[in-house]
Amino acid sequence: MLAARYATGVTGALQHVDDHSGARCVHCGAQAAGPCASCHEPVCGDCSTLTEGGARVWAICLECDRRKGRNLSGAWRGLLLWLAAILVGLAVVTWILGRLVG
Repeated sequence: MLAARYATGVTGALQHVDDHSGARCVHCGAQAAGPCASCHEPVCGDCSTLTEGGARVWAICLECDRRKGRNLSGAWRGLLLWLAAILVGLAVVTWILGRLVG
């Protein structure tokens, strides 16, 4: 009964899409393929690039690619700098406590 209800709705045929429907690319004005993963603006396939690395591949617009880059090397560098700062801070506190106690 349930299969009969859905069998009539799916035809498998291609449908014509009107040029005036849907979102337009913010860069060139063509029909957008989807949103940028970074700024969420609609972009077409020609105005987007794929990200590198990670578990999933995302498409970002060319402007975000120029501004932020496609990889996570900057984020990893920032994380390592924070960890180094914490370790240096702990070493200084340990040294000060050792001088006060000893």
